[in-house]
Amino acid sequence: MKKSRRLKPVVRAAEGREQQAARALGVAQTRLGQVQQQQEELQRYREDYRQRFQQAGAMGMGAVQLGDYQQFLHKLEQAIEQQGQQVAQATQEVEAKRVLWFASRGKVRMLDTVVARYQAIEEQQVARREQREQDERSQHSGRSESL
Repeated sequence: MKKSRRLKPVVRAAEGREQQAARALGVAQTRLGQVQQQQEELQRYREDYRQRFQQAGAMGMGAVQLGDYQQFLHKLEQAIEQQGQQVAQATQEVEAKRVLWFASRGKVRMLDTVVARYQAIEEQQVARREQREQDERSQHSGRSESL
């Protein structure tokens, strides 16, 4: 069996790993987008809440109501901070998945190059063999005519 054919299953397996890595990268990117969107929503909500707090403060508010606003803003800040940590983790995950995908993609390209080289060598061998056979036929026909 030709070397190029023997490598086909290896190439297919590498391509499968590359596709899995690409899917994992896509999942990680989707998750990153989701956690970023959640963080943005929390930040928008915080800004809206601050504006309402300022408007209510301008109109005058009681100490209990002021404490409730401040306590809620504090909890909102904590939620935004936690969401920021999730964004950082999701970003790291995307980068790790990207590295794996690039590595698997590189292996596929390398294998494709090796297979192409083997095929080129095999084609050269076939061409040489055919040329030899043709040369032998020419020699045999030349001898037949001279006899």
